[in-house]
Amino acid sequence: MQHSYLNNSKIRDVLENVNKVMVGKQEETTLSLVALLAQGHVLLEDVPGVGKTMLVRSLAKSLNCEFKRIQFTPDLLPSDVTGVSIYNPKELEFEFRGGPILGNIVLADEINRTSPKTQSSLLEAMEETSVTVDGNTINLQQPFFVMATQNPIEYEGTYPLPEAQLDRFLLKMKMGYPTKEQELEMLQKTSDQHPIEQIQAVMTKDELIALQNEVKTVFIESSIQQYIIQLISETRTHPSVYLGVSPRGSIALMKAAKAYALIDERDYVIPDDVKYLAPFVLGHRILLNSEAKFEGVTPEQIISELLARVSVPVRKEFQ
Repeated sequence: MQHSYLNNSKIRDVLENVNKVMVGKQEETTLSLVALLAQGHVLLEDVPGVGKTMLVRSLAKSLNCEFKRIQFTPDLLPSDVTGVSIYNPKELEFEFRGGPILGNIVLADEINRTSPKTQSSLLEAMEETSVTVDGNTINLQQPFFVMATQNPIEYEGTYPLPEAQLDRFLLKMKMGYPTKEQELEMLQKTSDQHPIEQIQAVMTKDELIALQNEVKTVFIESSIQQYIIQLISETRTHPSVYLGVSPRGSIALMKAAKAYALIDERDYVIPDDVKYLAPFVLGHRILLNSEAKFEGVTPEQIISELLARVSVPVRKEFQ
């Protein structure tokens, strides 16, 4: 398969565009694009004010996609997310008024602040790419991408996402604080006008959908598929793990590796793609047992231990 001109230039343009707004966040930008191209969603866990909203807004603007933001609060109702049918006395019938979930790129801010009932309305949309209102199914417009955020510090009055719902996110990542140099650069960039006001769209929705379809054609050797399965099965038998990664996790890792290969301008997956993405794709899918938690073991430590232990397939010459 020959790479289209679209790949090489357009993906780079999007990354460069977002990095004009986000100082020192190249990795987070790339991972967001991995999820978007793999038609997955991102869970971003970090403290307020580190640029989560800016990342999603600059991504939406670069891709010429409709951006919607939902601020989750304890009193938010499922209909506030999906939309509601309102009676029109002129037409003598109910008409549907769509909620913010009908955008292309949706920021679900502080998802753990709302009730499980409202959380599940968002997660149904993520999984099924449709919402059900008054018994009618409404298909969401494509492309559709959700970045949900949660604050790891304040747990009072929150509803942690159950494991089955965490599993719906392709990957989980953190933003982290900038270095002093990066923070200084941010002050200089925003002192006059915010850089997000100056960036222009560099890709159309149709081009993005074409790239999402192209990700599916990226070649993955059966030995690399076996490597993924070996990694996943090791999480299920690890002594510190109460619940290992489900088969959905293996599919997610393969999809993410294909998207990452395309971003790296390859039409085939290499073992390094899997190794790099494993902590982001598998970390939130592992449940530790109480002894491991007490000893301060993290899912990331277990993943790096497994990556060191499971033998990497020997590189073959890819065609």
